[in-house]
Amino acid sequence: MNNKIGVIVDSFRVGVREGLAKAKKVGADGVQIYAVSGEMDPANLSAAQRKELKSYIESLGLEISALVGDLGGYGFQDKTVNAEKIEKSKRILDLAVELGTSVVTTHIGLVPEDKNSEIYQTMHDACEELASYATSMNAFFAIETGPEPSARLKDFLDGLGSKGVSVNFDPANMVMVTGDDPAEGVHNLKDYIVHTHAKDGIRLKEVPAYYIYETLGFEPPANENNTFVPGEGQYFREVPLGEGSVNWQSYLQALKDIGYQGYLTIEREVGEDPEADISKAVQFLKQFRG
Repeated sequence: MNNKIGVIVDSFRVGVREGLAKAKKVGADGVQIYAVSGEMDPANLSAAQRKELKSYIESLGLEISALVGDLGGYGFQDKTVNAEKIEKSKRILDLAVELGTSVVTTHIGLVPEDKNSEIYQTMHDACEELASYATSMNAFFAIETGPEPSARLKDFLDGLGSKGVSVNFDPANMVMVTGDDPAEGVHNLKDYIVHTHAKDGIRLKEVPAYYIYETLGFEPPANENNTFVPGEGQYFREVPLGEGSVNWQSYLQALKDIGYQGYLTIEREVGEDPEADISKAVQFLKQFRG
């Protein structure tokens, strides 16, 4: 593989500026940054600040692989809040383009099996509007894989009529939640993959996806304290690259087979020493370079 290696700045858990410096230190080529709230919220960045930030990232010899625009909750399943979420998503994409990237990654919520359901139509309408806007900007909203099988996601994307909404491929989410084979998923979604996350994990228990991802109309079972904390430690476990169920040899070969030339961006959401884990992840990926 000759793909560039990225790092999600927020994975260092030290703030944007220090995170950028750490990304450079561990040997990354580029970075992905959350742009939903706080200092990176588009509403909090003036034109001058955007220009300065872009210059600073370039001065480190880095580029932005994508921004994260995940607005949480039910994704775009709830039509009562979609107008606000769509508007916010558009502003994040505007920021992305200003900073030199064409990709904003996001979760849209679990795509239902029933294409005639109200939730399916609500998600379709929202994504159709987002796709149209992204296409007008020569950019992409990239849905993160995980909640549903790759074949169902492909069918949903095929119905949008443009590739303005595409895919951020996360192999770990597949093995941890749906049990999908990432290599097969790559071939299923080959027409839509514009960005990837490099993450690894293990599935501990097979459960419906709504146990892990918030889904409108479904309430997962509560634990003994009558509270529910999705996922980690109960149904799946995220682990350092190479220590989980992702077959990296076949997964990276699949990306090569479909001609994917974009970023492999490391995401580390857990662990006591993220910098050490991310540094090891960079080296792990570099061993696959020709």
